[in-house]
Amino acid sequence: MTKTCLVTGCAGFIGSHLTEALLADGHVVVGVDNFSSGYVHNMEGFKNHPGFRFYERSITEKELLAELKEKHQELDVVFQLAAVVSVPYSVEHPELTMQVNFEANRDMLDAARRMDFSHYVFAGSAAEYGNEERLPVKEEYAEDAVQLSPYGVAKYKSSTYIEKSGYGCALRFFNIFGPRQDPTSQYSGVISRFVDFGLAGRKMVIFGDGEQSRDFLYVSDVVTSYLIAAGLDKMGRGPLTGIYNVGTGKGRSVRELAAIVAGLTSAPGDIDFKPERAGDIKHSRADVTKINAAGFTAQVAFDEGLAKTVEWAGKSR
Repeated sequence: MTKTCLVTGCAGFIGSHLTEALLADGHVVVGVDNFSSGYVHNMEGFKNHPGFRFYERSITEKELLAELKEKHQELDVVFQLAAVVSVPYSVEHPELTMQVNFEANRDMLDAARRMDFSHYVFAGSAAEYGNEERLPVKEEYAEDAVQLSPYGVAKYKSSTYIEKSGYGCALRFFNIFGPRQDPTSQYSGVISRFVDFGLAGRKMVIFGDGEQSRDFLYVSDVVTSYLIAAGLDKMGRGPLTGIYNVGTGKGRSVRELAAIVAGLTSAPGDIDFKPERAGDIKHSRADVTKINAAGFTAQVAFDEGLAKTVEWAGKSR
């Protein structure tokens, strides 16, 4: 059954991939973005698709969902990806971050529930766990965590609001990577920065000893988890309610990452090690027991995802 879906943040790194996948599956997509962190060029592949309608709006507009529902009567599923996405920016602008990442999401969830939307899926974050040292990180660990930024606090408030409401789903993503991730932004992931260094023939720069590890998840697997959460998966998995970690459940060291990217590009093999940065989390790895039980397992191997990302970045230069 085809659905009409709202994707907020549709011009972003992940939102554009999700929109593309929904349209490819025959769904209709109403896209919203205010370009605070998204880009028009991310929508090149679908902006003229007959099933896509775009609105340059902000999720902080109180009546946004009601207005869109009035224009698109079949609108039935919300994918809420729009957010202040920069942790440093959130520290400088805590009130705005709370307004966008929690208050706007809370209001949209309540409105979707009042209007009987079938599914509501929110983009949570591993930042909700703060500097958690218990590995792998379980969903319940966030309950006594100290979030390290207004970004993490607001995402945690949103996820827990959804869980307590009994309506909707929050997906706590770990380290996402893939095509369209902007290496020049201050909130870009380490992979996109390494790829940018590699293609420029520059040394990889690592802060610390490089043994710090992360749970890296390729963007197409992220899209699959969204489809499952909303009950739109072709294999019949989902829908989901509550909070779920989304990751691979495997940790990869930053040193290992640098070596693989260097091998895929023209980067020198030696690494420029810098002093460890204060506040950096040493290890992060998701407990994926809950999402695995719902039928999701990451499918794209780390090396394969890196090769695809490097290929895309090389063509985009």
